[in-house]
Amino acid sequence: MSAEKAKPKAKKAAPAPKAGGPIDPALYDFVLAPLITEKATMMSEHNQVAFRVPLKATKPQIKLAIETLFKVNVTAVNTLITKGKQKRFRGRLGTRNDVKKAIVTLAAGQSIDVTTGL
Repeated sequence: MSAEKAKPKAKKAAPAPKAGGPIDPALYDFVLAPLITEKATMMSEHNQVAFRVPLKATKPQIKLAIETLFKVNVTAVNTLITKGKQKRFRGRLGTRNDVKKAIVTLAAGQSIDVTTGL
């Protein structure tokens, strides 16, 4: 018997849907909510939009989801993780959840109106 190591299969991102075709419902899992803050509003001047995303979401998954759901071209995706703070409530110690944010840069001349929703 030969001792061959089985190579793990790489997960592929969902293929982009055809024009007018159905949208994969799994793409909605990669965009939790838009960030509507003063800083996010100032970023819109530079064709950037901020979203809350799951901690396990990757940049290619986020890019595919934004391009498919909002029908725009994404040039870059930057992510950051804000660690949860320890807070006290009625004398008891608690911890806020970690939050992952994605800052999406759109192609020139394109925009997303985050106030309308999906």
